[in-house]
Amino acid sequence: MTFPPLGVGTSNGHHQVMKQVGIAELKSHLSKYLRAVRGGQTIVVLDRETPVAQIVPIRQPTVLKIRRPLPGAPALNRVPLPGPLKTGIDIVDRLLEERPSHR
Repeated sequence: MTFPPLGVGTSNGHHQVMKQVGIAELKSHLSKYLRAVRGGQTIVVLDRETPVAQIVPIRQPTVLKIRRPLPGAPALNRVPLPGPLKTGIDIVDRLLEERPSHR
């Protein structure tokens, strides 16, 4: 029975299994690990058993479509802003409640 080299292993993420690899192993077999990343895996890079980096697949870029304003639309600096929100709650009091009291 053979075992993976030290520093190579897996850890469970929320929805995926991440491979862990030491720096020396990564340098020696970089192409292999990049193929795994291309296949959708995340690689955690360890420096003496301490995670120091993740190599993750690039997500497909979101296409942003920029359109010209419709004819007759006001200029952006002329669009009226909404009025203050009427909640009956003092926001400053709520923030002070949430903050730790050790000041």
